Amino acid sequence: MTEIIMPIIEKHYPNLAAWVLDGWLEVGHVRESNAFICLRDEGGVVWEGKNTYPSMDAALVDAEAAAKRWFKENG
Repeated sequence: MTEIIMPIIEKHYPNLAAWVLDGWLEVGHVRESNAFICLRDEGGVVWEGKNTYPSMDAALVDAEAAAKRWFKENG
Protein backbone atom coordinates (compact mmCIF):
# COMPACT_ATOMS: atom_id res chain seq x y z
CA MET A 1 0.00 0.00 0.00
CA THR A 2 2.86 2.38 0.80
CA GLU A 3 4.13 1.96 -2.76
CA ILE A 4 0.82 3.36 -4.01
CA ILE A 5 0.29 6.13 -1.47
CA MET A 6 3.78 7.64 -1.18
CA PRO A 7 4.05 8.80 -4.82
CA ILE A 8 0.72 10.62 -4.41
CA ILE A 9 1.86 12.24 -1.16
CA GLU A 10 5.24 13.16 -2.64
CA LYS A 11 3.58 14.79 -5.66
CA HIS A 12 1.04 16.88 -3.74
CA TYR A 13 2.75 17.33 -0.35
CA PRO A 14 6.52 16.98 -0.87
CA ASN A 15 7.46 18.52 2.49
CA LEU A 16 5.13 16.19 4.39
CA ALA A 17 6.61 13.24 2.51
CA ALA A 18 10.07 14.37 3.63
CA TRP A 19 8.84 15.04 7.17
CA VAL A 20 7.55 11.51 7.77
CA LEU A 21 10.96 10.01 6.98
CA ASP A 22 12.19 11.14 10.41
CA GLY A 23 9.08 12.43 12.17
CA TRP A 24 5.38 11.79 12.00
CA LEU A 25 2.12 13.42 11.06
CA GLU A 26 -0.87 13.00 13.33
CA VAL A 27 -4.35 13.51 11.95
CA GLY A 28 -7.44 13.48 14.12
CA HIS A 29 -8.28 14.78 17.54
CA VAL A 30 -6.40 13.47 20.56
CA ARG A 31 -7.08 14.21 24.20
CA GLU A 32 -4.02 16.31 24.91
CA SER A 33 -4.56 18.73 22.01
CA ASN A 34 -7.33 20.66 20.31
CA ALA A 35 -5.53 20.52 16.98
CA PHE A 36 -6.90 18.30 14.22
CA ILE A 37 -3.46 17.85 12.63
CA CYS A 38 0.08 18.17 13.96
CA LEU A 39 3.70 17.51 13.12
CA ARG A 40 5.87 15.69 15.66
CA ASP A 41 9.46 14.63 15.92
CA GLU A 42 11.41 12.79 18.58
CA GLY A 43 11.28 15.92 20.75
CA GLY A 44 7.48 16.19 20.64
CA VAL A 45 5.04 18.50 18.91
CA VAL A 46 6.70 20.80 16.37
CA TRP A 47 3.52 22.34 14.96
CA GLU A 48 -0.20 22.16 15.67
CA GLY A 49 -2.86 23.07 13.17
CA LYS A 50 -6.33 24.44 13.74
CA ASN A 51 -9.12 22.67 15.55
CA THR A 52 -11.19 22.22 12.39
CA TYR A 53 -10.71 22.44 8.63
CA PRO A 54 -13.24 22.54 5.80
CA SER A 55 -11.61 19.47 4.23
CA MET A 56 -8.80 16.97 4.68
CA ASP A 57 -6.98 18.65 1.80
CA ALA A 58 -7.10 22.00 3.64
CA ALA A 59 -5.57 20.37 6.72
CA LEU A 60 -2.82 18.75 4.66
CA VAL A 61 -2.09 22.01 2.81
CA ASP A 62 -1.71 23.76 6.17
CA ALA A 63 0.62 21.02 7.45
CA GLU A 64 2.58 21.10 4.17
CA ALA A 65 3.19 24.84 4.64
CA ALA A 66 4.26 24.29 8.26
CA ALA A 67 6.71 21.54 7.27
CA LYS A 68 8.11 23.75 4.51
CA ARG A 69 8.66 26.61 7.00
CA TRP A 70 10.29 24.23 9.48
CA PHE A 71 12.71 22.88 6.86
CA LYS A 72 13.56 26.41 5.74
CA GLU A 73 14.24 27.56 9.32
CA ASN A 74 16.01 24.39 10.52
CA GLY A 75 17.70 23.03 7.43
